[in-house]
Amino acid sequence: QVQFVESGGGLVQAGGSLRLSCEASGSLFRTSAMGWYRQAPGKQRELVAAITSGGSTNYADSVKGRYSISKDNGQNTVYLQMNSLKPEDTAVYYCNVGGTYFSGTYYARDYWGQGTQVTVSS
Repeated sequence: QVQFVESGGGLVQAGGSLRLSCEASGSLFRTSAMGWYRQAPGKQRELVAAITSGGSTNYADSVKGRYSISKDNGQNTVYLQMNSLKPEDTAVYYCNVGGTYFSGTYYARDYWGQGTQVTVSS
């Protein structure tokens, strides 16, 4: 059974940085596309960053230049480095591994972990 375990969230002041980690179980990590999503209170879940199995990346306009997605196939872990954080980045962040990457967009598989809370104070 696939599991995603996100960690690394917390409370940070505006302008600060955090690095989120997501360890995924399963033997297909190396050949999988993956993405990071976030969901703020009262809003829909949105894709913020994606990475293909070959390492190509794509970002939402709202985080471009501030966030960086990377992965370690040996550790079955995908990371999200978040810099220059803003109060509007406050959300629960979720990873998703093994979905479909098509035309520059990642389409999540229908399975989610518990997420990790990121709170940015002004």
